[in-house]
Amino acid sequence: MDIGIIGLGAMGRGMARNLAAAGHRVKAWNRSGGEVEGVTMVDTPVDALQGDVALTMLSDDAVIRSVLLDSGALSKANKSLVHVVTSTISVAFAQELVDVHANAGIRYVSAPVLGRPDVAAAGQLNILAGGAADAVAAVRPVLEVIGGKIWDMGTEAPTANAAKVACNMMITMAIEAMAEGVVLTEANGLPRERFFELILGTLFGSRSYQVYSAIIAEGKYQPGFKAVLGLKDLRLATEAAEQAGRELPMLSAVHRQMAETVASGQGERDWAAMAEYTIRGGK
Repeated sequence: MDIGIIGLGAMGRGMARNLAAAGHRVKAWNRSGGEVEGVTMVDTPVDALQGDVALTMLSDDAVIRSVLLDSGALSKANKSLVHVVTSTISVAFAQELVDVHANAGIRYVSAPVLGRPDVAAAGQLNILAGGAADAVAAVRPVLEVIGGKIWDMGTEAPTANAAKVACNMMITMAIEAMAEGVVLTEANGLPRERFFELILGTLFGSRSYQVYSAIIAEGKYQPGFKAVLGLKDLRLATEAAEQAGRELPMLSAVHRQMAETVASGQGERDWAAMAEYTIRGGK
């Protein structure tokens, strides 16, 4: 297939590389340039919207709006294209994208992904796919290359985005839960490594606890996913809660804690740095 990629950040690069290695003809546009083996770099986003499928992996609503909507790029896309947004975006913006694509006569799929850059590089992302059945079916061969599993979120694209925002919210809750557990146990003489061995072997053996307990135990927070982006996702969760007419107390707590972590100068570190902020008592 002829595939366009818009955005070659930590996640997009692995996705593009895997698609090219699978034999697809891949063209990519990136704001800061660069190159990926087997991928043809193009000069404008419009050039990446002329194939069978285009995947957009940009950082947030505002960047996608600027690159694709305000610029008029989407209106110049191939009309037989299926456009897949794999970014973590707000539920409200996802609905706007549904409407914009319908007006432009272009099929649209929301397919946010679960996984860090190493998972993207391995082609093992969990993909949350939402959209019209024919559009999802058309892009399934592409999603199968970049993902280990595709989860059907139904025919309404924004449902996939709500699920992704909820997942990221819950990851931050797991990070904060482990940090607060460490505060209690280290204060009473139990090293965090021993505590994590206990919880992983009994009550909390899920991937999020496995990945982030290792990062917290090591105390090194090289960004797989930056805290500033985690804060963005918690803002999206807060907005979604407001749209649902609900106040979520755990969300409010981790949103505040992540905001303080970023404000303390740790925004470019991994979002697990929130745990260090908590363990050190806000220092």
